[in-house]
Amino acid sequence: MESEQWNHDQHSEEIEAMCRSKAEEFQLLGYEYVTSKDIWDCISRNYDKDGMPPLHKLVNDIYSLKANSYMTYLTLAAYRGLN
Repeated sequence: MESEQWNHDQHSEEIEAMCRSKAEEFQLLGYEYVTSKDIWDCISRNYDKDGMPPLHKLVNDIYSLKANSYMTYLTLAAYRGLN
């Protein structure tokens, strides 16, 4: 089976909706200042070296992101001066 080819621009609205959904989930858990952009920044940092993954991996990465992993990302970004 060939790997699924996809275009980020074609799916940007769907990706934004997934990130917004994850941000809303975190807001329900008490992380009230999380935005969809924050979620995307956290997820996409893993794609700097290898480029965009297959669509199914991207969806999995967004929906399986845990609050603990997100907070670790924020802490490291603060130490590095990225935020």
